[in-house]
Amino acid sequence: MPDASKAEFFYGDPNAPRPNRPIGVGVLALIERGGELLMERRSDCGRWGFVGGAIEAEESLEDGLRRETLEETGLVVVEEELFAVFPGPSRVVRYPDGNVVRLMTFVYRAEVEDFGTLRRSEESQELRFFRRKELSGLDVIETSKPILEAYLDPPRELFLK
Repeated sequence: MPDASKAEFFYGDPNAPRPNRPIGVGVLALIERGGELLMERRSDCGRWGFVGGAIEAEESLEDGLRRETLEETGLVVVEEELFAVFPGPSRVVRYPDGNVVRLMTFVYRAEVEDFGTLRRSEESQELRFFRRKELSGLDVIETSKPILEAYLDPPRELFLK
């Protein structure tokens, strides 16, 4: 039986719950320091994912990326470049409040101003930089798996499943 107090993430799972909310549009940041990638251990499920979240109705994708990165890490994004878009209908998350959302995610490479401001928010249990060889064994949420695969083996196309 699923734990109703934790978020559940689905990717390519025919048994995923049917969305009961409009499509969620989100942004994620690929933040590197010295060849290592920043990941967050999420408070809502205890598993690893990328820094980011949903954009708000009045903001651009880039503004949402800056806001989410600042809220979750204390880092100020000074430059961003679109890495890939993950629009596939099989990217679904079920939240503890009962909402089930299909996710469309825009992933950016993000440069930040100063790593000295790095801090964890309530949304994270931990923030940590990982070397490439450590990433493949990481327990990441299902919706982050294809993004991590694309990061490790960069795609030639912008739109991915």
